[in-house]
Amino acid sequence: MEFRLSEDQRLLVETARKVGERFGPEYWRDLDARKAYPTEAWAAICDAGLCGITLPEEYGGSGLGMLELALAIEALTAGGAGSTLAQMFMLNPIFGGVSIAKFGSEVQKKALLPGLLRGEITFCMALTEPDAGTNSLEVRSFARVDGNGWRLNGRKVWITAVPQATKMLVVARTRKVEEVQRRTQGISLFMIEPDRAGVGHTPIDKLGTNTLPSSSVFFDEVRVEPDDLVGTLDDGWSALLDVLNTERIVTTAGLVGTVELAIRSAVTYAQGRKVFGGKPIASYQGLQFPLAQAHALGEAARLLNHKAAALCDLGEPYGSAANQAKLLAAQAAAQATERAMQTMGGMGYAKEFDVERLWRDARLFRFAPVSEEMVLNFIAVHDLGMPRGY
Repeated sequence: MEFRLSEDQRLLVETARKVGERFGPEYWRDLDARKAYPTEAWAAICDAGLCGITLPEEYGGSGLGMLELALAIEALTAGGAGSTLAQMFMLNPIFGGVSIAKFGSEVQKKALLPGLLRGEITFCMALTEPDAGTNSLEVRSFARVDGNGWRLNGRKVWITAVPQATKMLVVARTRKVEEVQRRTQGISLFMIEPDRAGVGHTPIDKLGTNTLPSSSVFFDEVRVEPDDLVGTLDDGWSALLDVLNTERIVTTAGLVGTVELAIRSAVTYAQGRKVFGGKPIASYQGLQFPLAQAHALGEAARLLNHKAAALCDLGEPYGSAANQAKLLAAQAAAQATERAMQTMGGMGYAKEFDVERLWRDARLFRFAPVSEEMVLNFIAVHDLGMPRGY
């Protein structure tokens, strides 16, 4: 087992670090206040080739692995953005890139991947529904046969960056549950435009991740063409799992970067703050121990995520490692941001010191893209062999 980075990986991390620091805390603080989309940062990421790390070389990508992508996201998010920047990678190299590169037709690959790599085409994914939540097998959005295509009806909720997306990956049933032998059958993936006739969306006011809007989405007799189908009709579940498991790796990498950024901010503040006799508060064990604990948990999440990414790149099962890493990373980010705020006292509550933004943004990932409770359910059933209770 090799823990040292190769020279190419070190160069990749250094490139990502420089881009991340170019768009530091001030940039993200301003976007957060204005609830503005990170157009400039994403353009720079694409220009640096970081969007296409895992995508095929024949379409302009680097043809590298999920491990390299995780390393880059860690460095980018630690530069000042925190966990919300990782969502840009979920939206584009994962929802758009993985789905098309692995399961799309040659026509779809040629039409979408080069534009994705240049940052000209952006994506979102419409999966979560009000009555399904984490249980994706209960999606009710339905695409019924209409001539040589389909008509899509249904509702989605908590869909990220719909107004800015060029394309939307939609998860829908194409066969009713009562018509199939297993619930995993009868699910299909479609790639449509968010502004297609019959698609509507409304914003959701929320606590954090303000740079990327969340929306409720409605489908009313939306025409879906044969060329919009991604992968195999009625057999989209396995493709969806590939998308969701790689999403876990990206999420964890962003949280690991958040842990690093929050602790660094707290330590810097604590080293310069002197009270009670002139000693820096960084010397107080009451402040040291919680930050050290969060750091250790973050490093454990980082290593477990690297394992998941490496297994993914080898074509071996990685779902358990990816889920466990996400669980630890979300908890580490919660601890790191909370304790960073506590270390700074009142200034940790001030927007100018940024940790309150990191705290707000990271809180989302205790229950998204999969909740801690569902990860623990997964571990109990799949890793411990315990009976399923839900």
